[in-house]
Amino acid sequence: MKQTLQLKLSQQLTLTPQLQQSIRLLQLSTLELNQELETILMENPLLERDDAEQESLPAPPNGAGGEEYVAPHSEAAASDPPERDPADIDWSTDAPSTAARREDGEESEYPQLAAGTPTLGEYLMQQLALSQLPARDKSVVNTLIAALDEGGYLSQSLEEIAELLPSELEVGMDELQIGLHYLQSFDPTGVGARTPAECLELQLKALPPDTPARELAISIVHDHLHALAAHDFARLKRHLQCDDDSLREAQHLIQSLNPHPGAAYAATETRYIVPDVIVKKVKNTWVAALNPDAMPKLRVNRIYAEILQNKMHSAGGQMSNQLQEARWLIKNVQQRFETILRVAQAIVERQRHFFDHGEVAMRPLVLREIADTLGLHESTVSRVTTQKFMATPRGILELKYFFGSHVATETGGICSATAIRALLKQLVSAEDCKKPLSDSNISRILGEQGIVVARRTVAKYRESLHIPPVSLRKSL
Repeated sequence: MKQTLQLKLSQQLTLTPQLQQSIRLLQLSTLELNQELETILMENPLLERDDAEQESLPAPPNGAGGEEYVAPHSEAAASDPPERDPADIDWSTDAPSTAARREDGEESEYPQLAAGTPTLGEYLMQQLALSQLPARDKSVVNTLIAALDEGGYLSQSLEEIAELLPSELEVGMDELQIGLHYLQSFDPTGVGARTPAECLELQLKALPPDTPARELAISIVHDHLHALAAHDFARLKRHLQCDDDSLREAQHLIQSLNPHPGAAYAATETRYIVPDVIVKKVKNTWVAALNPDAMPKLRVNRIYAEILQNKMHSAGGQMSNQLQEARWLIKNVQQRFETILRVAQAIVERQRHFFDHGEVAMRPLVLREIADTLGLHESTVSRVTTQKFMATPRGILELKYFFGSHVATETGGICSATAIRALLKQLVSAEDCKKPLSDSNISRILGEQGIVVARRTVAKYRESLHIPPVSLRKSL
């Protein structure tokens, strides 16, 4: 076999570590960015936060290097009594309390912390502990409390709970029924119910007997709750032998009840959003500006940088790499926020009618339009608009909110899907409750306004807005 030598010319795209870091930082949210920076700050001593507290500290004296800077003693410190010899201290006496007490006996330094909201199980157990039930009945009720879900419902049947109990306890169905009766008498009213109908019935029976429409409401939730949910008022009036006024009063009474009595005690996680951009109107022009609270302030540690410059450290090679990484990070973070600001300002300029008139004035916008205007890649704009938020007079909105599909109009133009959803909400809010608009009627009304939307498209937009269908929006 004869060997030959050939020359081949090819192109290959290589991402430098700096470019890789820039792309990674760009797609991170503000929270994720701060977490990433905290990790880097712990690993790189050449990088530090440029906080106001650090700037206010006096500079260490020359030649102090990286040693800890000790503040000079003040006059108050100099006047302090000298330290006592440990041998002269009487260790038999009790140490004074750390909390200073005022003359009236109240503690002033450590205020009491507010107790957290108890869970549903804890709240029920507190009531059980205060009850006068026998110990065996308390244990049965305790078992039932442990079987409740977050909404306060008893998801398991009594038969299933009886099978899970040890046989040597000899807990019968009668005891479980009695325990369930005790549990359903606890607060919040409706806890321990097995179905939504039972939950509502428990709350209705707890109302005063002279409550208007109470008996009619009990009959509805006991036998005709599905008909009420379907807004089949003709069937309800036929079975209950009542008029419109009585049925309307009973419906309002049922709607005032709480079908999830345990939801108020469920643990909720609050998510805080720090906007990256703030939009304000300056001289009749909407302008975007970076939020200073969202921008991390970083700098290179001056002391370590001087040590590296003077080549006083034996590990100069490693520190040189860390210095270069610190400079890259500072530059990439700055470039990240500059790119976000450019994209945000371009969005604001194209959606200025939205800021003036609301969702009905939202214009169609795609990522490619912003990318072509700013000379960026479409994927870059996608990374910028994901999990980045803008504080506007109309609320805190994600940058991706301003992008969406469009629908053609009769005049040959296009209309944003966001604007169509806003118009749909306006039509539904202004409709007659006795004769609500169907999807076909909404499609026809939009067509009269020049917006060609099919009935199925209207149904899709309506479902995305969590608006029930026409049969469920009808009322007496």
